[in-house]
Parts: sequence; structure tokens; C-alpha cells
Amino acid sequence: MANLTSMSGFILMGFSDDRKLQILHAVLFLVTYLLALTGNLLIFTITTLDHCLHSPMYYFLKHLSLLDLCFISVTVPQSIVNSIMDNGYISLGQCILQVFFFIALASSEVAILTVMSYDRYVAICQPLQYETIMNPCTCRHAVIAVWIAGGLSGLMHTAVNFSIPLCGERVIHHFFCDVPQMLKLACSYEFINEIAVATFTTSTAFICLISIVLSYIRIFSTVLRIPSAEGRIKFFSTCLPHLFVVTFFLSAAGFEFLRLPSDSQSGMDLMFSIFYTVLPPTLNPIIYSLRNEAMKASLRKVLSKQEFAQRTMYLKAIFKL
Repeated sequence: MANLTSMSGFILMGFSDDRKLQILHAVLFLVTYLLALTGNLLIFTITTLDHCLHSPMYYFLKHLSLLDLCFISVTVPQSIVNSIMDNGYISLGQCILQVFFFIALASSEVAILTVMSYDRYVAICQPLQYETIMNPCTCRHAVIAVWIAGGLSGLMHTAVNFSIPLCGERVIHHFFCDVPQMLKLACSYEFINEIAVATFTTSTAFICLISIVLSYIRIFSTVLRIPSAEGRIKFFSTCLPHLFVVTFFLSAAGFEFLRLPSDSQSGMDLMFSIFYTVLPPTLNPIIYSLRNEAMKASLRKVLSKQEFAQRTMYLKAIFKL
């Protein structure tokens, strides 16, 4: 620990110094990562291959799955390797890339969830104008805006965060390069620019949250006026999973990022970080697929022997060209 102030990288402390707990953490994270990888790849695949799922709702869901797949891959694999190797060192370059992609993908996830709530609002509250408003061109532009907004947010945070002078040992009490934890390493009053950027990002996220809340207020008021109980159940089956994902992700992330940096580190901090970094990408495929009959039917169709053989022949024909 004596040379930590002179090295260019950082030490990630992770969850525990106990070797057995490190192995347990690596196994649990590996299982979770494989579940997230499988679930999101399945959703991305079936929403791409099945033409019945080429509506705006599933188009946005496909991009949410891609975001989740990338999001969990930013932090979890590195943490698994560190635990197995019993070495928490991460280079400066790796940390910069981790911060950039983490912030960019998290911001994009908030944006895509906002777009998805607006899509549900238009579908339920303005069904006659749905195809006109949510046309393919609009959907493409919305997704492009989501990725660009996330990239700009990541660039701002990364540029400001790594321009801050650091004092003391470069030890991060976390399993990844978490911005709030890195601010604890900053020299006194040197992180005011990062707070300004974080305030801007938080304000933008709050605007997204207000937009989502307003959309769902209109959605619920419309759905509750539907006389058919079956119709209400159908609408709630597509809206409630999305509302759960939004609430879970934003509440956990808000708890972590709205707190001022402190010198103490508790297990609660690590737990809440898991709530917004690991669990949402893992649970999203389950939430969206198990409560959606169209998704389940498409999954059975794609995994059927006949459909699988047709896809295999199609791919072979492509590779022969």
C-alpha cells in the first residue's frame, strides 16, 4: 500500500478480503452474468428475427436488451476476474473506459425507458394516431437520440472526473470505478465541476422521471375507464413490468448518486450499487418475457425445430454469398 499514491491505476477493494468470500462473490456474479447474457440475447434475437415483433414497443425493447447486455458487461466481468485472481488492481485506462461506458449506458437506459413510457402512452391514450406518431422514422430517430445523449453524458462525466487532482491512496471501496466513490479521492474542493455535471445529469434524469410519471398517470386514468376487465388486464400486463423496471432502476441509482461523498463505506452502498448495476439487466428479460404472451409465443417459435432449421439454412446461404 505504500506505493499507491504514485501508481497510475487504482485498487478496487470489492466485497471482502476473505478468499472464500471472494470466490463465492465470483461464482454468484458469474451465474448472474450468464443469466443476464442469455436472457438479453434471447430477447434481442427473437425481436429481430420474428416479424410479428417489429412494432415500436418491441423495437425499443430490443434496444433496452442491447443496453442491458452492454451495461452489465462493463462492471461484472472485471469484478469476477479481480475476485478470482485475488487482485483488485485496475489500470487508469480501464477505469476511464469503465466510467465512460457505465455513465453512457446508464444515461441511455434512463432515456430509453422514457421513450418506452411515451410509446405506451400514445398506444393506449391515442390509439388512432399511434401509427402516425410512432412511425418507423420517429422510432429510429428516438433510438439514435438515446444513444447520442448517453454518449455525451459519458463524455462529460469522464472528462471532468479524470481532470480532478487526487490526494492520498488510490483505493476505491467498490467493485468497479464508481464515480461517487472516486470523488472521495479528490483533493478538497476540487470536485466542484463534477458536482455541477452530476447536478445537470440528475436534473435531466428527474425530467425523464417526471415525464414517465405523467405518462403513466394518463395511461392509468385511461385504462381504468375501460369497461372490459380483460382489456384492463391486457394493458396492465404490458405497462406494469415497464413501470417496475423504471422504479427499481431509478430509485436505486438515485440513492447512490444523490448522496454526498463520505469517508465511510458500508455494505448498504454495495448492496444498492448491485440493485442498479447487476439486477436490472438480469431481471428485465424475465419481467418482460414472462408476462408477455407474444414474447413467449415468439420464443417457442424461434426455438422450435422447424424454425431453427430454417434459420440455419438462411444463415448458411448468407455465408456462402
